[in-house]
Amino acid sequence: MTEVLFYHLQNMSLENVLPPLLEKTFERGWRAVVHTTSEERADALDAHLWTYRDDSFLPHATWRIKDASEQPIVLTIDEHNPNQATVMFLIDNAPLPENPEVYERLVLVFDGDDGVALEAARTVWADCKSRGFDVTYWQADDRGRWQRRQ
Repeated sequence: MTEVLFYHLQNMSLENVLPPLLEKTFERGWRAVVHTTSEERADALDAHLWTYRDDSFLPHATWRIKDASEQPIVLTIDEHNPNQATVMFLIDNAPLPENPEVYERLVLVFDGDDGVALEAARTVWADCKSRGFDVTYWQADDRGRWQRRQ
């Protein structure tokens, strides 16, 4: 069954939150695809993932390269899954894929300070619940640690 995790960002940037989530995914040996909604955002994230920490290396690529199928993490602007990922990250209000059940895990990261993003996340939450997916909601505490909320 597909598990859907909702990460509610408040006073946090995606650039600070996404790399550690992708690191955990990579450490577990899972392949991931990150679905954003614009080429500019994908390019910015591509550059950021190479430089976000001096002591880290997070192998990734964009959908444009020939060997995207061999990469553990691929940034894309559509629901295409070039590396046969089992985890899809949805950012920037990217919609659920047409067949979300092909993924073991969907991770929807949304900006809680953006009314449009918040409403979109609520709609996706209701859709996922109606499909019977295992849905969880995560929010950072005062120290920035993710806590599961009810």
